[in-house]
Parts: sequence; structure tokens; C-alpha cells
Amino acid sequence: MCNDLDDWFIHEVLPLEGILMRYLRLNWRDSDEWPDLRQEVYARAYEAARSGLPERVTPFVMTIARNLLIDRARRRQVVSIEAFAELDDLSVYELTPERHASGRAELSTLVEVLDALPARCREVVVLRKVEGMSQREVAAEMGITEDTVEKQIMKGMRAIADALFARGIGADIVRRERKVRKQGK
Repeated sequence: MCNDLDDWFIHEVLPLEGILMRYLRLNWRDSDEWPDLRQEVYARAYEAARSGLPERVTPFVMTIARNLLIDRARRRQVVSIEAFAELDDLSVYELTPERHASGRAELSTLVEVLDALPARCREVVVLRKVEGMSQREVAAEMGITEDTVEKQIMKGMRAIADALFARGIGADIVRRERKVRKQGK
């Protein structure tokens, strides 16, 4: 027994499978995940349509697919702590009042450094590195070329790194990396 939502889904969403699969193939490298991604898009579309059927189905479904891929890409950027250390070893990173204060000071410094960037460069860095938008999305959002986005990111990140290192932030990371490289040789 079908209801209006089921009928809508069968007649409006399922026929978009070819378009949806082309989009997934173009934008997601892992072909083993394509069927799962398709099913997740279908599930999200069905659930979202419960509150009201969209007027334009194709943009509705493709927006869901785009948002799903963005969510998945962001999750993949998060590295599991277990990849670096056993939980027992994490006591070294216990949040003490001193670490908390130091972290807040470093964050404040980062905000100052970001504010000192030229407006266009700052906007590109924030959209790309803070908001997590792709280079293509930033270019479209700002009405500039992807090459310009890339150049502004390099300029901004270099300026941020220079300013933070000049203030002593991050120097310990560089020392550790150099030590690891020397041990590897």
C-alpha cells in the first residue's frame, strides 16, 4: 500500500538514479562506496520530504548528494587518535589550566593574524580552511578563478605560518619534525 510520499519517491526520485550515479562517479573516488552513497541520498531525500514535497526534485536530490559528499569528505579529514597513540599514552596531553590558557592565547593570536591578512586573502583562507569548502566552491562563492583561490591560500597560509612562528607558536612542532627526520636518516 503506497502513500503520497511513496508514490512521489517512486515516480520522481528513483528515475534520477542515472544522474545521481554519474554525479557520484565524478565526485567520489571510492567506487565501492557508490551504492551506499546512493542509498544514503535516497534515505535523506525520503526523510526530508516527509515535512513537505519539494517543487523541484532534481536540485533537491542533487543538493542532498552534494551535502552528503561534503560530510563524508570532512569526516575523512578527521584522523583517528588511535592512529597515533594508545589511549594510555594520552595522559601527556591532559588539559591542565596552563594548557587551556596557552591554547586560548594561541587561538587569540591566530585570530589577530587572520585579521591582519588582506580582506580577499582572509576570506579565501576562512572559506577554505575554516569552513572546509573545496577550492572550486570557494571560487564559485567569491566569483574568482580556482587559480586565484590557490594563490590566495598559499599567500595566506605562508603569512599565517610566518606570523605564528615569529611569535614562537609552532616552533616546537618544527623541532620535533626535524628530530624525526634526523632519526629517519
